[in-house]
Amino acid sequence: MAKFYLFFFCMISFSAFAQRKHSKTSMFPSYDGLVMAGYQGWFRGVGDGASEGWGHYASSGRVDSNHIHIDLWPDVSEYEKTYPTTIKNADGTSARLFSSWDASTTDVHFKWMKEYGIDGVFMQRFFSTIRTPQDRKKANVILRHALTASKKYGRAIAVMYDLSGIKANGEDCSVIIEDWKQLVDSLKITSQGNDQTYLYHHQKPLVAIWGLGFPDRLYNIRNIGIEKLIDFLKNDPKYGGCAVLLGVPTYFRELNVDCLPDPYLHKLIRSVDIVMPWMVQRFTPLLQAENERYLVQVKADIAWCKTNKVDYVPCIYPGFSWYNLGKTEFGGAPPLGQIPRQKGKFYWDQISMDIKAGVSMLYVAMFDEMDEGTAIFKCTNTPPSGNFKLLDYEGMPTDHYLWLTGKAGEMLRGKIPCTTQMPERK
Repeated sequence: MAKFYLFFFCMISFSAFAQRKHSKTSMFPSYDGLVMAGYQGWFRGVGDGASEGWGHYASSGRVDSNHIHIDLWPDVSEYEKTYPTTIKNADGTSARLFSSWDASTTDVHFKWMKEYGIDGVFMQRFFSTIRTPQDRKKANVILRHALTASKKYGRAIAVMYDLSGIKANGEDCSVIIEDWKQLVDSLKITSQGNDQTYLYHHQKPLVAIWGLGFPDRLYNIRNIGIEKLIDFLKNDPKYGGCAVLLGVPTYFRELNVDCLPDPYLHKLIRSVDIVMPWMVQRFTPLLQAENERYLVQVKADIAWCKTNKVDYVPCIYPGFSWYNLGKTEFGGAPPLGQIPRQKGKFYWDQISMDIKAGVSMLYVAMFDEMDEGTAIFKCTNTPPSGNFKLLDYEGMPTDHYLWLTGKAGEMLRGKIPCTTQMPERK
């Protein structure tokens, strides 16, 4: 009789899996051992076909001294397509920018990932960009490019939903449910064979949801249908069977400082597979004993996660700056380079502390985020000048942070010793 029930249970499990629309596995069956970065893909150029002007480069569609948003200027020497601005380089030529709308741009970025040993990216999918079928159609353009490039270069790819755009007017996560369905059906995002590049975790497609527990969000996490979304992703007979990652505040354990004091957040975390606390701006090399404080924080996070049976991935970043964006949109001007990079030392300190603490995976914020000065991709040391301010890479090679991120992966996987000493290029 016991054998019969075991057989019956296995048949039900197999039947449920067979009805789901995902391939059984992937080239990347687990996040463990990988270094993944966040990928915005939101930069636009005048004339790129997106009809969005200078999206995310500037406000009011004008890349000039009074409207520029970015704090870093990209090194555009390897892009197939670039677009001229009214800003001038030192030699008098027009400073040019790329557009994420172009497939050739995405191709270059994934080529760099392969060249430097970065495992892949989470494609950021903002709530405000998926509200309607027309919105989703437009958002799919960048994602299609990324899927193509991920296959070409053998890099992992996953979707990260950012809840930031949910309005306090009754909107809920049902929009994300509809979006995930159309990604599975129309883009076949998780059903391209067992050698596909979509990131799995413990043999399940991994879907990330970011933005729970932050006090500055307009929405109440108790009434946006987040439990329904998590249940759908994990248990729906057709579109479920997924692993779920939640992006939460740094101090999620204590439910204070940067986190809402609502224990409901802990209930949500316990229902998913991975938790990722957002560390950007929470640590700085300008304070003494910051490495020790960071190490204590990560070790305590790991211990909490083990007790609560959820995996843990720390969020690392190379530095932070919000000067031009803060000046143009919110008035006043935060310091340029307010969390300095120290030529990569700050970044490497986090990496080495995480690995020393025993983490098994890393999340990098971000691959291409120039608005907040956290980008790790190639940015120039000779940005255009004018009556505005920009950072550079402090004379380090433009690929310095790509190279360091690849080294982080080697150290995470034990291919090189764990050391606080930043590696030197030969």
